[in-house]
Order: sequence, then structure tokens, then C-alpha cells
Amino acid sequence: MAEKIIDKKDVVSTVNGDFILYKNRPLVREDNIICYGSMDDKYILQMIIMTEKEYKGKNVPDKVYVQLLSTDTSIPVNSRVVKESIKDGLTEAFDIGIAWLERYLAS
Repeated sequence: MAEKIIDKKDVVSTVNGDFILYKNRPLVREDNIICYGSMDDKYILQMIIMTEKEYKGKNVPDKVYVQLLSTDTSIPVNSRVVKESIKDGLTEAFDIGIAWLERYLAS
């Protein structure tokens, strides 16, 4: 499957409410934090890039802290973590995180 390259000038700013969509869910990155999912759902995925490594002259995520979070605002912030893990690389983090998110949203 070929990856689609996205030109930064074609990405609409989040200021007007538009987000990049991946598998029909919003995907937002700010610095080393990536959030995936909609706040309208019961859960979202948060990935924190803890370390990076060099690969072919570029810095890529190495250790990624993955959290499945409840969006229920009646729960204290420190109690919203449903599942968590540390993974090697963004691919592993997305794989496990999306599996968790799909499973919990389906229940």
C-alpha cells in the first residue's frame, strides 16, 4: 500500500476547526504529543514521544508512551487513563493504541 505524502501547505489550520483525519478520526500533533480520536467519543488515544532516534538523517520517534483516555469530564484528570504502555516506535504505538480504541468504543 503506497503512502500518501501530504504537503504542509495543503493542511488546513486547526484554528478553524479542521483536522487531519486518519481512518475517519481526527489526528492532532503538538510538539511531542499526538492525540487521535474525537472528544465526542467515550475514549481517545494519546501518544507521547519520549525519545527520538536518527534514521536516514531524520529524527524519528523511538520510545512512545501510549494512553487510552476517557473523555468523561466528570472523572478527575489523573483517573482518566484506561490503558497505558510504552512501545518502540510510532508504528507499534499506533497499532496497539488503535486496537484498544476500537475495542473500547465498540463496547
